[in-house]
Amino acid sequence: MLFAAAPAFGQDIFVMGEVHDNPAHHSVQAKRVADLRPAALVFEMLTPEQAKRISPGQLEDRDALANLLEWDESGWPDFGFYHSIMTAAPQARIYGAGVPREAARSVGDNGLAAVFGAGAEDYGLTQPLDEAEQAAREALQAKAHCDALPAAILPMMVDVQRLRDAALARKARTAMIETGGPVAVITGNGHARRDWGMPALLAMAAPDLDIHVLGQGEDDRPPEGSFDEIVYSPAPVRPDPCDAFR
Repeated sequence: MLFAAAPAFGQDIFVMGEVHDNPAHHSVQAKRVADLRPAALVFEMLTPEQAKRISPGQLEDRDALANLLEWDESGWPDFGFYHSIMTAAPQARIYGAGVPREAARSVGDNGLAAVFGAGAEDYGLTQPLDEAEQAAREALQAKAHCDALPAAILPMMVDVQRLRDAALARKARTAMIETGGPVAVITGNGHARRDWGMPALLAMAAPDLDIHVLGQGEDDRPPEGSFDEIVYSPAPVRPDPCDAFR
């Protein structure tokens, strides 16, 4: 595992990307969180409703907390990955920024801005992407789903990604206001990318905030997008994800 020199912790918001099933990436995040000692932790993997169930005293019992959060039904990898990050900063208030499945499914019928609600304009959700970015995002969605999706559904998939980016940005901003920061955000590399992910939308809505973005690569492959720093860890052995589409 290769660690880059950690930056001086002067940022308001520290966004930490990951490949969700890579244990080494979570080890990096836990170490950075322990060093940062954030006032708040924002997780893509928790909905706001789930996060409200957590109280500081519950962090000690990993299995009980996983049951409380109904983690096994969530579709996310081993809860231990994220529990290690929570316990690295037991003083931090935990926020959930995950978009509930029902809300994500409603984007096609109701529209991106309507599903997000108040403040959609602040995060750029009332405006279409320019053609080049839209095409690039659709191509990434197609690649991520092994070119198995109908082309007609790709614009909606991009809208859902934008919704999740904006939800993360809004929650990080709320956490900063409520706790005074610093705030650590735990999310996938795709949402963490500075050029068009959550940090870009947060900078649009709250340009006064100082944001640092960590991306995590596997072996010698950097993640897609731009980051303030990238660290690399070995890729775990995993089955071909495209097998599910065959």
